[in-house]
Amino acid sequence: MAEYTSGWEGKIENTKTFSLQVEIENLGLENAKFKISNYQNIIDYPFNSRSTSILEIAFAENYSFKGQLSENGKEINGFIKSGMLLYHLKLTQSNNNTFRGTWNLLMVDELKSLNFYLSVENGEGNNYQAYPIFGDNRFTGTWCDNFQKENDLISFTDFKTGLQFRGKLLPNSIQLGIYLGKNLLTEVALKKSTTDWEIGGFQYENKASILQLTKMEFLISKDSLPNTHSVLISKKGKVVYENYFDGYNASIPHDMRSASKSISSAIVGIARDKSLFKRVEQSIFDFLPNKYQILKDSLKSEIDIQSLLTMSSGLDADDYTRERKSSASENNYQPTGDWTETILKAKMINEPNTKANYGSANPFLLGVAMDSVVSEPLELFMDKYLFQKLEISNYIIQTDLKGNPYFGGGMYLTPKDMLRFGELYLNKGKWKSKRILSKKWVKNSFKNHLTLENVPEKNGYGYLWWHNTYQVNGEIIESIEARGNGGQYIFVIPNLKTVVVVTSGNYRNGKTQQPEKIFEEYILPNLEN
Repeated sequence: MAEYTSGWEGKIENTKTFSLQVEIENLGLENAKFKISNYQNIIDYPFNSRSTSILEIAFAENYSFKGQLSENGKEINGFIKSGMLLYHLKLTQSNNNTFRGTWNLLMVDELKSLNFYLSVENGEGNNYQAYPIFGDNRFTGTWCDNFQKENDLISFTDFKTGLQFRGKLLPNSIQLGIYLGKNLLTEVALKKSTTDWEIGGFQYENKASILQLTKMEFLISKDSLPNTHSVLISKKGKVVYENYFDGYNASIPHDMRSASKSISSAIVGIARDKSLFKRVEQSIFDFLPNKYQILKDSLKSEIDIQSLLTMSSGLDADDYTRERKSSASENNYQPTGDWTETILKAKMINEPNTKANYGSANPFLLGVAMDSVVSEPLELFMDKYLFQKLEISNYIIQTDLKGNPYFGGGMYLTPKDMLRFGELYLNKGKWKSKRILSKKWVKNSFKNHLTLENVPEKNGYGYLWWHNTYQVNGEIIESIEARGNGGQYIFVIPNLKTVVVVTSGNYRNGKTQQPEKIFEEYILPNLEN
């Protein structure tokens, strides 16, 4: 593989190659079919749909669809499990027994660039690594492994999206196929790159909004507020500003990273409101299978739901005691085979509910607990009782090793839907006059329970919600926030009856908190006026 260690490039066949049409035919009959196509038929899988209220269709190796028919019989809401992701699909009835919808495998509805690149690295003998990179960098990228070579054939897998890559090595080129399991999506002819790769750099069109933020827009256009992807503002329930940058648009779900921890908190609240568990003071061990009970001792038994919601379990599962304390590291438990066991085996550094240290292990355990109390698959519970009620259907959930929703972060929502979620909390648990969360849960979620010990600003913290203050014209403004790495923010400002959403792509440049600057310097002064 040494001679193939290089950069390679080619062209995707069509801008809609990864925008897949999904169809269920003959629902309710023995000769039902599950179909996937782009500009060609990819999967045509027969199944018997008469047996259960929950459809479970394993349509290819390591791929499945799980969904439910709505009460009115006019749509199916469900998820395609592909790789580490659960892609939500809403399949709408087109005739008596046929339902159709769209699966945007790369998150974007249509590629803005057909450029496709492959970096082949560390080639020696039959060993190598290969990383596909799309010219349309609105897709968040692949996580590839399982590199194999046999004669002139190579293969590897993106374990995030589930895409399979299989290539044939030719004297001066690589013929690379991209597959769903054994089903070919498209082929790309690759040649060695001789010039720099063209990635991203897409223009944006300025949308007309009630609120004018011309200075902010100018700085974004000049890259002085780099990698800002969207800014949205609602005041008293009305959208007063909405703009997208770098080629993003209203229909692209954005990687929320840890900002979706606040969504995890809402799911716990819905479960509590439905009396699926008794109280937040219940021990985590009340929700765990027998095999984990051996890890319980007198101190760990005090780890309760509230301590997990407030990052105060006392477990050192996120390596708080290491020198780099500015952010939590999931690398302590994610490389292991059993995340629950690894987290519960971690040493205790504080008594539960006394000191808060930000991380992802605590909310992960919340997901395990909620999965144990709901009767249907957890993702279907989340969809039915939160997302459908907020009229949100274009979203993606990241999973854990067992294929269950990962409560530590990594959901994808459109910025407009992030705004809706913020408005749900601003309105004390109501959306369009319908109650989704109890007023008591929202109040407790927004309460400043503890101070985060391991972040520089020592922010106050609620039930997976951050507290922060800002100054404008000498006035202190209090904000409660969902936050995610790279600059994903939902600001809820109750005193101004305002919600602000900022999404960004600042993952490695130290500007992950840039939205706070945008909010304080360019948005708040205009809101006050």
